This record gives sequence, C-alpha cells and structure tokens, in this order.
Amino acid sequence: MSTVEPIRKKTDIQKIERILAKQSQRNLLLFVTGTNCGLRISDILALNVRDVRDKSYIQIIEKKTGKFKKFPINAKLKPMFQMYTKDMKADSPLFLTVFGNRLDRVQAYRIIHSACKQAGLEDRTGTHTLRKTFGYHYYKKFKDVVMLQKIFNHTNPQVTLRYIGIEQDKIDESYKNFIL
Repeated sequence: MSTVEPIRKKTDIQKIERILAKQSQRNLLLFVTGTNCGLRISDILALNVRDVRDKSYIQIIEKKTGKFKKFPINAKLKPMFQMYTKDMKADSPLFLTVFGNRLDRVQAYRIIHSACKQAGLEDRTGTHTLRKTFGYHYYKKFKDVVMLQKIFNHTNPQVTLRYIGIEQDKIDESYKNFIL
C-alpha cells in the first residue's frame, strides 16, 4: 500500500467540497470533519451525534493511542454539525450508511478517494489524506511544528514534517533550485 498525500491546494479542497456537497450532506461533513479536526478516520467514524450536537468541544479517547483528546469545534464545523444532526437521535452514530449502520473505513475510503479522483487529484489519496491535509495547512498557516507534533501525538518534529509532506516539499524545492 502506498503512502497518501495531503491536499496542498485550497482550491482543490474547495473543489472536493463542491463534489461531495452534490452527493450528500453526510459525505461533505465527513470530509470537512477530517480536514478541520485532524482526527484519524477511525476516530471520526466512531463519533456519535451526542459527541458534536450542541457542543463547543469534541472529546474522545483516540482508538490508536488510547489517549484523551479534546479540541474546539471550529466555526465552519459547528453549524454543519447542528444542521446535520437536528433530526438524529443523540445515541446514533454520526455517520450512517443508507441501511442505518455506522459507516466503515472501506466506505469512507471509497467516498474520499472517488471525490479526490473526480477533482483531478492523483491516486495517492484516501481517508488518511484528510488528517495529512489538516496537518499540512495547519503548518503552512502557523509554522508551529511543535504544536502540530503535540496535536498528532508524534515523537518528534521531524516525524511530523515528514508525515505532512513538508520535508519532501523542501527536498523537491532544493533540487529545482540546484543547477550546475
């Protein structure tokens, strides 16, 4: 299995959001949650309505690490959660299939990968693209690799830079600017 990449252009993010909005509110919310929270797909899919409805923060125990995580719901997500969950039961999974079951990783992958492909992105996309996209744009905005390292629970800043593709961007740029 190959490594997925972040979505580096905000215009591509917007294009994918438009594609997903035409499909369903659920698919759009899945994408926007991933790109705005930086959670792993396993943690996104484990969310229930009560975890986000009328909340200012999301609080979870990460499935992979077992660590507690709490972070504010941003101004883009808050109204989306409110509208999406208004007619749902509090104990219901946030992301349901058409059959009323919790959406699983394979289905989430198909939704994200297909939308990225429709938007003209390379094949190196998947559910983990959402988390990496969050990290990439967070770093580009704040240039605070230590904070991002803490958000991602990485062991050191170099791991974080490599993870979000910044290290490769720098290598590529140095090659482009080196001519003998």
